[in-house]
Amino acid sequence: MSRVGMEVSVAIGEAVRLCDVDVVAAYPITPQTHIVEHIADLVANSKLEAAFIPVESEHSALSSCLGASAAGARTFTATAGQGLELMHEVVYVASSMQLPVVMAVANRALSSPLSVWGDHSDVMAVRDTGWIQIFTENGQEVVDQVICAFRIAEDQRVLLPVMIHLDGFHLSHMIEPIDLPEKEEVEGFLPPYRYPNPLDPARPVSMGCFAPPVIYPEMKKAQEEHLRASKAIILECWEEFYRSSGRRYQPVETYHTDGARTLLLLMGSFAETAMAAVDEMEGIGVVRIRLWRPFPFEELYDAVKDADTLIVLDRAISFGGPGGPVASEVRAALFGKEKRPRIASIISGLGGRDISIENFKEIIRRGVAMANEGIEASEIMGVRE
Repeated sequence: MSRVGMEVSVAIGEAVRLCDVDVVAAYPITPQTHIVEHIADLVANSKLEAAFIPVESEHSALSSCLGASAAGARTFTATAGQGLELMHEVVYVASSMQLPVVMAVANRALSSPLSVWGDHSDVMAVRDTGWIQIFTENGQEVVDQVICAFRIAEDQRVLLPVMIHLDGFHLSHMIEPIDLPEKEEVEGFLPPYRYPNPLDPARPVSMGCFAPPVIYPEMKKAQEEHLRASKAIILECWEEFYRSSGRRYQPVETYHTDGARTLLLLMGSFAETAMAAVDEMEGIGVVRIRLWRPFPFEELYDAVKDADTLIVLDRAISFGGPGGPVASEVRAALFGKEKRPRIASIISGLGGRDISIENFKEIIRRGVAMANEGIEASEIMGVRE
């Protein structure tokens, strides 16, 4: 293993190289472009023996990945924001056909107005598409989770696509020290991809056929149960990764929560700033959701059940709905529990707006006041008057 300083987007490309992918199909879009630019450079300079397919759109990129994966190729792509939305139709197909594509998403705000900066609008637009979805906070986590994603996706008990979420610009374009494993280490951790029914002209099969109402509900029920069941294999993978690397990952991770009566819950790279903020406060802890899908119900409850107040920070809006989409999911997950904290929903950091340590302190103070006053509606903070 060697420690190197590199841009996180470039490090993703290096992780893809270490995983020895067969096919990469991609279209450039800010702030994801550096990922596939680096992979294209690796292929062009014979540092990665793979087929790199430059396509005319993100819809075509994911469609190409589906065909490659169905033929038995280890497949990767990356996108962001509007590109993920252009893929949207095909995103559903990947999961329902159980094709283990791995995709890095450099999270970006959605138009309009046009924004290339990061928030979680694109995440929330695809939350119910049937993909395993994992959040990261720094470059090391991104590299680790890309490697784990192939292991999870291609496990014969799973065979589901995986999204790795990283914050656009705030993480994708940062230069950080990263421990890159040796190729032999990754080969020992990641078995060869063996798709059980690969496309083969000599053995024709039907995939993604027309489904009338007489069978469609049963297929969706099976898909839901299968996604939920993948959690056990995800935990198994992370435990093995911990034994080999010393870095542990869990569906829900906590910071200074022991004895804390007030907790702040969030996802993504801003969690590191939040942790710096609570270092300067008394009795406050931070809860971070890493495994977004399948949702970690048990782990979430275990992390927050002893708190009085839970402040949920969203970086997206559910327009015309309950306000913060993560907050609404957390409320639903805790509904009916006898022992649960009061929940305050705050939205901030939209369109890449930064949230400083002092901003986080303000969010926490306002969240406590909202909980004490019984305010259930979401509030948007960090907006100029």
